[in-house]
Amino acid sequence: MSENETSRDDSNSVSLEPSQSFVLTPDVQKLVSRATAYLAAGYPVHFCGPAGTGKTTLALHVAATRGRSVILMHGDDEFTSSDLIGNDYGYHRSKVIDNFIHSVVRTEESMSTLWADNRLTLACRNGDTLIYDEFTRSRPEANNALLSVLEERLLTLPKRRPSGDGYLEVHPEFRAIFTSNPEEYAGIHRTQDALMDRLITIRVDYYDRNTEVQITTAKSGAPVEKAAVIVDIVRSLRGTDPAKHGPSLRASIMIARVAVQQKALERWDDPIFLDICRDVLDREIDKNLRPSEERVLHHIKAAAQSSKENGRAAACS
Repeated sequence: MSENETSRDDSNSVSLEPSQSFVLTPDVQKLVSRATAYLAAGYPVHFCGPAGTGKTTLALHVAATRGRSVILMHGDDEFTSSDLIGNDYGYHRSKVIDNFIHSVVRTEESMSTLWADNRLTLACRNGDTLIYDEFTRSRPEANNALLSVLEERLLTLPKRRPSGDGYLEVHPEFRAIFTSNPEEYAGIHRTQDALMDRLITIRVDYYDRNTEVQITTAKSGAPVEKAAVIVDIVRSLRGTDPAKHGPSLRASIMIARVAVQQKALERWDDPIFLDICRDVLDREIDKNLRPSEERVLHHIKAAAQSSKENGRAAACS
């Protein structure tokens, strides 16, 4: 689920084309269609959901379908508004000595600040698609500049900029896509209601089994049968405690990719495969199950057996 980068310029923007490897199952297509429709109507889209559900990849794919350059930025607790808009980065000093008349020396000296526009300003000016990944990791006050951009289509700028004007009219093709994790995640700030009120939020949850198997296959190169067993193991762990966020699709891809590289068999009695599962899922196993070694083996064996039965049922139908 990645996009093909076609070109890069000096303004931090990237031209993307939809990747041929992007998995478009009915579930994924539904999300893409909804997001595309909202963007076409002029509204910013917000993908919200647990880590590892492919929100950033989904945002990149949706942005690529627009045919406009894309600017990607990531939320950061240290951000200030200048990290979005721009800031001074140095000084320019000039000195002129006039000695045209030998007996008269005139000296003129001036100093001015040098300004650099940052990503939000560039996107607003050029009509790019801005992807603000995990924007809730930035402090709410850092995102205040977005309020007038998304509502009045005006970006307020410091008057010390060389161009002089204190505002910038947003390009009519400018669009914004946001992603975020749930508020209970560490390092997440509660966003101001005024900003959330301007976004159309699409909840992105874990995909259905078929979609996860296809994505795992596409990203790891594993055969469908191997990917299905691994996905079932991860999904079974995810369901042990609905109140907590279990292992994500990312874990399935990790296990499958390493298993292919190590030529491990997707069997509970293959020591290499078992070690890979233990290492990748160690944090989730410890957090959700806290089982003995025997319970880990039992869990992987049960998931592998279930996957085989699902495969036989699909073959018969």
